[in-house]
Amino acid sequence: MGSACSRKNDQSDLEIDDELCGRSGGSNRSFTLRWPVRRAQALESLAFRPHGAQTSPSLLEICVQNIVKNIDKYKSFSGVPRDLIQQVLNDLVRKQLLSPVTLELFSDCALQDVLLADYPGVEDFWLDIIGSQGESLLALDISGSPVTDDGLACLQSCTNLQTLSLNSCDHISDEGLSVLSGLSNLTTLSLRSSNLITAAGMRNFTNLVSLKNLDLERCPLIHGGFVYLRGLTTLEKLNVGWCIGVRNADITHLAGIVNLKELQISRSKVNDSGVASLKGMTNLRSLSMEGCPITAQSMKTIAGLTTLCHLNINSCYLPDSGCQKLEGLINLRTLNLGYNELTDSGMVFLKGLTNLERLNLDSCKVGDEGIKHVKGLLNLRMLDLSDSEVGNVGLRFLSGLKKLEILNLSFTGGVTDIGLSTIATITSLTSLNLDSKQITDTGLAALTGLTGLKNLDLFGAKITDYGMARLRHFKNLQSLELCGGGITDVGVSSIKDLTLLTSLNLSHNLRLTDRSLQYLSGMENLVSLNVANSKVTNAGLQHLRPLTKLTSLALQGCKVTRTAVDHLKATSLPNLSVIHLK
Repeated sequence: MGSACSRKNDQSDLEIDDELCGRSGGSNRSFTLRWPVRRAQALESLAFRPHGAQTSPSLLEICVQNIVKNIDKYKSFSGVPRDLIQQVLNDLVRKQLLSPVTLELFSDCALQDVLLADYPGVEDFWLDIIGSQGESLLALDISGSPVTDDGLACLQSCTNLQTLSLNSCDHISDEGLSVLSGLSNLTTLSLRSSNLITAAGMRNFTNLVSLKNLDLERCPLIHGGFVYLRGLTTLEKLNVGWCIGVRNADITHLAGIVNLKELQISRSKVNDSGVASLKGMTNLRSLSMEGCPITAQSMKTIAGLTTLCHLNINSCYLPDSGCQKLEGLINLRTLNLGYNELTDSGMVFLKGLTNLERLNLDSCKVGDEGIKHVKGLLNLRMLDLSDSEVGNVGLRFLSGLKKLEILNLSFTGGVTDIGLSTIATITSLTSLNLDSKQITDTGLAALTGLTGLKNLDLFGAKITDYGMARLRHFKNLQSLELCGGGITDVGVSSIKDLTLLTSLNLSHNLRLTDRSLQYLSGMENLVSLNVANSKVTNAGLQHLRPLTKLTSLALQGCKVTRTAVDHLKATSLPNLSVIHLK
């Protein structure tokens, strides 16, 4: 989980695939507004094959490698084939080698994609070079940069731009959005966490006649600007979640956008009256209303949206009577009911939703009697029962769910070691959360047959060195949490061969010493390591030198200094970027 303390895996936001597509001028681009994921995937796909791979590098890869290596010898890339130069740019970004000097080489190169989200040093000057790509530029992401309205003005010639992401650009205001008036080919626009954008700035959206995807999440000042969306009839995805000022009057302007497929209005002030405006959205497939002040009355409207596949009404505090309206939504594949007043009586209304693949009942008042109604949901792949009243008896109703991959039982007070013998029969599981003080070595021993597990959370479980020895059976583990305090160096030695681990949390085990880090030195795939509140010292850091993929290291409460960590980063761990010391 990355921090020294953690409660449970947060699965309350049941995410859906947000692939966003656009077309213009005969070119296609598939792009997602979840930039951190997209960025990692995009740049990873451009990474060259590792040394020693059986397949030899292609000629194109060799050319890119050579250009990047000798980048200081070039004066301009103008006239060089676009496909080659595009990959050179991507590789420079991936290696954090793009600078104002190297960027100038790309002037007038007809690049198509410039993806620089959270890249250090991006400023208005960079936009001048990016704008020189003109009509060739199709996708631009400068999220998290200090670019200003003046910088955005440089994009006026990029009239074929399809995807533009300006998330968390704190210096962009309504004035900067005037550039949108000439970008009528935009299909995707993301302005997440833009604190200066107001309803007046949304006036610039009226010319975006090709827009399919608009993300305004966490823009606090956009109330009243929805009137400018009325003419955007091509809009398919709209995210205005966590915009605290959005209310019923805003939602009424969406009534005519009949092509809308995904709508996110979570944590807004929209209530039953606003929900009534959704009646005509017969193509709506995804609706997220987490935390909205709705009642069972809204559920009558939602029940008429029979095309819905994904519904998030987490934290709406609906009673069983509201959940009753769900029984007609037979196409639902994702249903988030977390933190509602659902009881055993209301669970009967879910048993007909046989297409469900993901079900969240986090903190619902559902016990053994109610959970029996999920036994017929044979397509379930994810089930969250954290903080529910389900116990060992109720777990028996899960044994027939042969497709179940993700199960969260954290803080389910009635689940003990005895119940885990039932869980052991669900061999399809790949992710299991057992963050509970009632789980011990005995329960863990019953699970050794779940060899397909990739993620195991035993954060608060009472696991000792004896139980740690059982973890040797989980050869496919990629993520592991063991923070109950009962583990010593001997226990850590039992997991040293779990070399597929990318994330390991051993915090709050006070008896761990530098010897534990020595045992972990062979886990070369580790990206995140947490040994906070242990006896690890500066001397032990030497054992982390082989972990060159490590980007996150938590050492709070350890006898480790910033100087020692900085030296480790400078000499052995160049990718280490997140360091927690105090």
